Order: sequence, then C-alpha cells, then structure tokens
Amino acid sequence: MANCFHPSIEGAQHGMKTLGQFLDYAKASGATGAQPSNYMLHSEKGFKKASAIKEAFESRGMTLDGISCHSPMWVHLTAWTGSPTVKPFIPSDVAKGSPQEIEKWAENYILKLMDLAAELGVKVLPTFWGVVYGWEVATGYPWGFWAGPGYDLIKEGKERFVKKTAKIRKHANELGIVLCHEIHPGTAAMCADDFNMLVEICDGDKCLGVNADPSHCWEGESWEQRFLKVGSRVYAAHIKNYVVRPGFQLRKVEPMWQNRGMQFVDLPSGDINMQRYVELLIQIGYPTRYCQIMSRKTAPIVVEAESAHKDLDYTSSNGIAYVRDYLCWPVAAGSFEDGMGAKQ
Repeated sequence: MANCFHPSIEGAQHGMKTLGQFLDYAKASGATGAQPSNYMLHSEKGFKKASAIKEAFESRGMTLDGISCHSPMWVHLTAWTGSPTVKPFIPSDVAKGSPQEIEKWAENYILKLMDLAAELGVKVLPTFWGVVYGWEVATGYPWGFWAGPGYDLIKEGKERFVKKTAKIRKHANELGIVLCHEIHPGTAAMCADDFNMLVEICDGDKCLGVNADPSHCWEGESWEQRFLKVGSRVYAAHIKNYVVRPGFQLRKVEPMWQNRGMQFVDLPSGDINMQRYVELLIQIGYPTRYCQIMSRKTAPIVVEAESAHKDLDYTSSNGIAYVRDYLCWPVAAGSFEDGMGAKQ
C-alpha cells in the first residue's frame, strides 16, 4: 500500500526567517511540505496576498500543510488575566492597551487569519487555547480547583471559554476550518480529559480539533493514553521528542533548558518511540482525516524538533531527514497473517 505521510516542518521556531527563507531551508533539508507560522505571512500592512503565498509554495514544489497560529490564540484567551507574557506576541502599540483591548485585537486578528486560510484552501490551524481558567488552575495544583466564598474558578472558566470563543468558533465553522488545540501544560486543556470537557461545554462543536504532539505528555498521562482519548478529533500532528531526567523536579523556577528536568531533544535520541507514535496516528485515523478535509493524498508529519544543546537548524534538518527516512513507510493493507498457510 502507498505511503500516507510526507515530511513537513513547523515554522514558529524559525521566526527569524522570512517565508521564502524558511521554505528554502525546509526544502533543502528534505521537507516536501511546511506549516509556516502566522507571522511569516505578514506584510508591511496586514497579511500577504494569498496569491503571493501560494506562489512561494508552488515555485518550490511544496505543499502548504497548515498555518501555525498558537501565539495569537493564546493571547486571545490569556489577555483577560493582565499577564505581561502576551506582549512578545503582539505589536508594541497593541501591548500598551488594556486587557480588553488586547483581547479584541487578538479576536479580530484571528478572524482575518481564518479568512486568509480559507482563501489558501487551508482547513487545519494548529493552535492552543490560552489560560481561560486563570493562573491558579493553570498551576495544576489543587488550590485552584476548590470553590470558595464567592468564587468557583472551574465554573467561571467554562463560561469564559464558551463566551470568549463563540465568535471565533462560529467563523471557523462557516469556513470549514478546524482549530486544532495542542494539549499543553498551562493552557485551557492540559490533558485529554480537559479537552473533552471543552468539547462538552461547547455542545460538541465540530471545529474543536486536536494537534497531536507527544512531547507534552511528561506528567503522567502517556501520549498513547492522551491521543486514544481524543483520537476522533486529531486533524493535525507535530512530532517532537523529549527526555525526562530521573530525580529532577519537572516544575521549577529555572529558565535554562539545560538545567530543567524535562528537556526537548532531537527526534532519534529521546524517550518517545517515534515509530510507535506514527503507528498510533494511523490507528486513530489522523492521515485519513487530514487528507479528507485538505483534499490531499498524504498527511504531514510536522517536525518541531528542538534541543537544549544542539543548534536549532541542525536539529530541525535532522528531524526532517529522520521523518523522511524512517517514518514515511508503506502502510499495511491487511494483517501480516493473511499470507500464512497452504494455498488450496
């Protein structure tokens, strides 16, 4: 049977490159597709024209596999907290505004980005929802989960998510776009059960999808458990690896990745069995689902390889080559037992 995957790369970590530079780098590294970040699609005034973006991909013989818009979506549901951590992802003049003004700017930005995506024929937007329940709950520690005199952070967060995402979800559904949340510590859904809760409170909204990324499953829930639980919602997939250093605290006040208990690493050398992860993607129907919604013959395995010790471009190129050489294999058309036994 034919291969159902192709090697691709995520653009957010390569933000110093222009779209053209990013695509040239990706192609030279062996990728046949790419997932640029929203910032790579900027022009001096707003977004680049869809025709210019298409030409950039077509001239290099590459597929546009999605648009990474993690940052603006995170800003949209985090601005209400007043956190200064949204500032690196928004224009400096916008950052001077009130939380309400920043939130409104992010909402408008996302709506325009979805319009561009639709014009480009992109139906898959990998992202993550922001700190909708507040920072107390985002710590993962129980004091944020208990209701007290005059407050219930979980109930308030649920109502906040439904209300604040309503316009964005409505527009996504109108355009046939799936917003693929990357289940991730410190976001609106930190595990599979959290994500399924978001789907439930939004009455099963079909635009709520998942961007599978196994490298964020390092606090108890395995990547296999997580993606089996949300499998029918997986429309996008990153590939990334990590190591957990025994005896080191996983959450600590330590900004240097080299000193942290969990570290992202190159694809071949981490704790996750990358072959098994790709097999799971097939098991849960990701390639079929992606190819149907995007009208493609193959689905991307999007490299997001990072390392605390190795150069980013080197690590990413190594990751693309690893996907191309070891993860894009012919898929079994039946059971390996089919050929056993004597022929009558």
